[in-house]
Amino acid sequence: MTTSANGLVPAPPMDPEVAAALAVQLETPSPITEADIPLKRAEDDAAAELAQQRVVDLGLVRTELTATGHDGAPVPLTLVHRPDRTATSPLVYFVHGGGMMLGTRWSGADVFLDWVERYNAVVATVEYRRAPEHPYPVPQEDVYAGLLHLAERAEELRLNPAAGVLAGISAGGGLAAAAALMARDRGGPELAGQLLLAPMLDDRGTTCSTRQYPTGMWNAVENELAWRSLLGPLHGTDAVPAYAAPARAQDLSGLPPAFVEVGSAEVFRDEAVEHASRTWAHGGQAELHVWSGGVHGFGTFEHTVLAQGALHSARNWLDRVFGVSGRP
Repeated sequence: MTTSANGLVPAPPMDPEVAAALAVQLETPSPITEADIPLKRAEDDAAAELAQQRVVDLGLVRTELTATGHDGAPVPLTLVHRPDRTATSPLVYFVHGGGMMLGTRWSGADVFLDWVERYNAVVATVEYRRAPEHPYPVPQEDVYAGLLHLAERAEELRLNPAAGVLAGISAGGGLAAAAALMARDRGGPELAGQLLLAPMLDDRGTTCSTRQYPTGMWNAVENELAWRSLLGPLHGTDAVPAYAAPARAQDLSGLPPAFVEVGSAEVFRDEAVEHASRTWAHGGQAELHVWSGGVHGFGTFEHTVLAQGALHSARNWLDRVFGVSGRP
């Protein structure tokens, strides 16, 4: 039995191969503070330049779009696809992670460029405004505005949102889940599925997995900062809406089928499991994968057996959603 860093709550151990990779990446792990945000964002901007250059190097087509936010502000989106895309190429609407505070629409490019290559997909990635400068409901409304924009221009852009997938990683997974709720409640757009990878869903910080991981790769301290930055005066109250924290949704019926992935050794484990369980309880469809020993973001350690298993499972689900058969 492993004991968490607070010395009180027993915690599942990390996968040994992932733990070794994590030790190399995080030589001196420490929680991100509000003072770290400008430096982290500068790092994100540098990574975004590299991702955009990769799009050029791969010979992909890039199209810039601008949606209109709920407050009239512009919401940038980028479409990325192969030159040989067709009108039947599947759409993936991608929402990046970063704790609502960090990241750009190019964060996670390694993930969505795989979909472009594997499925000849059209990926739309959205630059939502981030907390703390733009608290709830801005990030959620920006993501929904981007989805509406794609639906409104679907014919012109040769897109079929109803056969598409709403995908998000970490905070992006929570935003994707929120956008799915908004689409259901506001009469569309319809979607074929939700791909929720280690989704950030619950602001309350009361789950067992939150208490088990006060340090490490996205820990309880950072999680509390993220929710406080997003929610402002709502933080710590019972007035937090479901669109801000989907774990608070009373009704998860009528949503697109969901793929939910999480590691057993991370803060988001219990809220992800609960989201899938409640989806089933409300008559919905969800596929849940809890990867034993997986920390938050373990998929970035691509050489590990655990990451390869997770990649295969997500691809298998997408194969089924997109109607791909006989793929090796």
